[in-house]
Amino acid sequence: MTLTPPPPPVTIDDQSWEGMVVIVSGTSWDDTWLSEKHLALQMSRRVPVLYVDPPVSWLTPLRKPQLSSSVTGPRLRLVRPNLARLTPLSPPGISRPVLRDVANAATRAAIRRGVTRLGGRVHALVVGSLDPFLDACPADLKVLYGTDDWVAGGSLMGISPSWLARREDDQLRRADLVVAVSTTLADRWSSRSRHVSVIANGCDAEAFASSDDVPAAAEVHLPQPIAGFLGHMSARIDLTMLDAVAATGLSLLLVGSRQLTFNLAHMEALLARDNVQWVGPRPFESLPTYMRHVTVGLTPYVDSAFNRSSFPLKTLEYLAAGRPAVVSDLPSARSLPAELVALCADAPAFAAAAVEAAAAAPDPELVRRRKTFAAEHSWAARADDFARLIGLPERSST
Repeated sequence: MTLTPPPPPVTIDDQSWEGMVVIVSGTSWDDTWLSEKHLALQMSRRVPVLYVDPPVSWLTPLRKPQLSSSVTGPRLRLVRPNLARLTPLSPPGISRPVLRDVANAATRAAIRRGVTRLGGRVHALVVGSLDPFLDACPADLKVLYGTDDWVAGGSLMGISPSWLARREDDQLRRADLVVAVSTTLADRWSSRSRHVSVIANGCDAEAFASSDDVPAAAEVHLPQPIAGFLGHMSARIDLTMLDAVAATGLSLLLVGSRQLTFNLAHMEALLARDNVQWVGPRPFESLPTYMRHVTVGLTPYVDSAFNRSSFPLKTLEYLAAGRPAVVSDLPSARSLPAELVALCADAPAFAAAAVEAAAAAPDPELVRRRKTFAAEHSWAARADDFARLIGLPERSST
């Protein structure tokens, strides 16, 4: 019997990278799936994309084990056809001013080498942070992708807001185009940049629409109905709202990573409740199996300058799964149809809305409308908006 040898692996040399879009992300490919990764995946269906991780050191996996694969293998590798990934290396301690400058210089050099190695012209260089990478390589268009109000978030990250404000001014000055995820953020930037557009976050509507068709995650042991929060637990989150939900006796499922320095006593008290289960961070691909358990989705954000400029992905993910969503009353949430989300200004109202939604009889028509709305705001649709903005040709329908 003659065995057919397997085909050789596809490499970065097996395709053209002409007219590529370089997305310099503020989040590693191996970390939480945020805006830049979703955008890169969808844009690569249209044009070649190079995704650039934030710089890592050999010590990074000690702090973030999920990034261990980032420091092994080639720095530049193919993720799938039309999508390459670059991981720059840096010395440890890049939060310190001098080492930060060294890391930034090394990252710019790595981007230039990566683009040269791929051998294509860069149509657009998209930077999703305040790091000084808009001059990292020649590009037809330099785009600042404002996924958050970074200056307002300085206190959350322990970084000087005044230093971030200077970086923000520099980025806005250098960018040919600025994309903001919310009108609040766009309004704040419009006086300092001539070209500010709003492209809100999207969701992987197709993945979450399958939530009722996949096996439920076996580790969840809470009784129904269940209120669920799928996301990172940090200072952005209003723990009083989650506490109020748990105090009603409603089951509360928490899925996602946790900022270990975040309100430790309050977090431990919440997690100690019998009707609360935290399963920790889970791969994005497995989230529908946890959503399968959820009766009502929760987006409990603190009313802060940082959150007022954000557009939470998780609310759209709940709607994509057909779930009712109970959300903090913030500007981006007010842009969603009133019949699809319950806006709540305080913890008692939040808990009451969660109980009401969990107790409501299933409404197939409302489920359909939630899913339809989310599908209209998928990452594929957002990538189409982005492509039009940066002047890419329309995607073929064939």
